Amino acid sequence: MKKLSARRRHPLAALVVLLLALACTGGLYAVFAPASKAQADETAQSLAIDEGKKLFAVGCASCHGTGGQGSSDGPSLVGVGAAAVDFQVGTGRMPAQQPGAQVPRKKVIYTQAEIDQLAAFVSSLGAGPNIPTEAQYGPDGADIAKGGELFRDNCTQCHNFTGKGGALTHGKFAPSLDGVDPKHIYEAMQTGPQNMPSFPDTTLSEQNKKDIIAYLNAVNGDDTVSPGGLELGGLGPVSEGLFGWIFGLGALIAVAIWVAARTAKAKKS
Repeated sequence: MKKLSARRRHPLAALVVLLLALACTGGLYAVFAPASKAQADETAQSLAIDEGKKLFAVGCASCHGTGGQGSSDGPSLVGVGAAAVDFQVGTGRMPAQQPGAQVPRKKVIYTQAEIDQLAAFVSSLGAGPNIPTEAQYGPDGADIAKGGELFRDNCTQCHNFTGKGGALTHGKFAPSLDGVDPKHIYEAMQTGPQNMPSFPDTTLSEQNKKDIIAYLNAVNGDDTVSPGGLELGGLGPVSEGLFGWIFGLGALIAVAIWVAARTAKAKKS
């Protein structure tokens, strides 16, 4: 009696076994592997919001309300976005020391990490402009000439043609833009702080904002040479007219006195 030959395996059997092994391995990995990047980011964002809420309760809630809903001492922050927080707190304007016609820039009391946490909490109250990235406000790809044109059309009425600032009504003023962080200039255009109108992307595109910032950096840069010589602070015709009246008229008076003195002396002799 012949021995039964060994049963042959199907050609796909090895492939099936391999797939089952991979599936089991993947299942075990899914159970024991660390959280995905998306989950980690979500956890970090939740922690930032929690920490920001604590900072907000101590430094901001007395004026803006515990939930950012606003009060008689401060406006609502629902929907202002992270960019508004980064600008106001990052320039020291907030927390405000006292109410007034306009909150001035002062020393920053929060670290950037704390500002980011405050921004995360306020952003969670309602959607608003995000903090811009360096690619949005950096000089790469900017058109300085176009930026100058846009700045003169939209900003010089308040900030002067070189961004030196100027007086407004009822004790308000447009601050100087010389030396201001490009990120904060971008955020100011996005959010319209205090007396300034906002310029969303539908009004001034992201490229337009980049161009304006590049113009300000160029016109106020250390390497910029004034073709007119002494610029008198770049404050415009008021300072130039005052200079002309004081020194020009003063020189004419001095000459007149000198001529009169010489004439009187000549008559005596």
